Amino acid sequence: MTKVEEIVKIIRERIRNETYTSRQRLPSEYQLAQEFHVSRLTIRKAISSLINAKILVKDPGKGTYVMLGAERNSKIESGRGGLQSFTEVAREHGKTAHTKVLKFAPIRNPSRKISEILALDDRLDKQVFELKRIRYWDNDPMTLEKILICDEYIKNKTLTDFEQSLFKILNENIEIGYAHQEIEAIMVTDEISKYLNIKRQQPIFKVKTITYTPDAIPIFFDTSFYRADKYSFKSTLTRLR
Repeated sequence: MTKVEEIVKIIRERIRNETYTSRQRLPSEYQLAQEFHVSRLTIRKAISSLINAKILVKDPGKGTYVMLGAERNSKIESGRGGLQSFTEVAREHGKTAHTKVLKFAPIRNPSRKISEILALDDRLDKQVFELKRIRYWDNDPMTLEKILICDEYIKNKTLTDFEQSLFKILNENIEIGYAHQEIEAIMVTDEISKYLNIKRQQPIFKVKTITYTPDAIPIFFDTSFYRADKYSFKSTLTRLR
């Protein structure tokens, strides 16, 4: 955990236990830098992360304040910060993300549905790989991911490479543009129960996501299972005129 992430985690905990209360002004950057024995630039980065996470708000010329109702909802709000990786969201919440890779292997005969989703008819020479992972925040299993991706985006990668952020790997070779998501509520299966350490017959979110380049080329298809006791999903809807 970096120093910035450590400070973010401490400030969030202080808000949860009401050491810092709603609308309270935080100590100055200088005071926080003295307390944590870091530079003001490090404090500035931590505060910026918390502002992006809608936990703090800056009032120019007056200081930085705790937002009203900050941290009352202990659930992760997926989508609040736009299209983000699991690791980026964890960092904003002062958590450390890590990954257990369960499977990384080629699919020999992709189904017609997979071929359509990944536009394989236009890329006949491409191999599709299946990537299966459990994502953790600190020591808590949060998400089970099942990802299908073309080999052109993950050349020379091995199983251990996928213990890090997939977005970070992809950004080495391609620009991520946008994603389409489909969310439904299902009951926990035996497989999900085993991997996420939750009881069967509890509700869980099943999220299907297709992620694209800015020019609408599909990069990967992800079917993930999110713990309903830990996650909520947030969207901004624009009225068509």
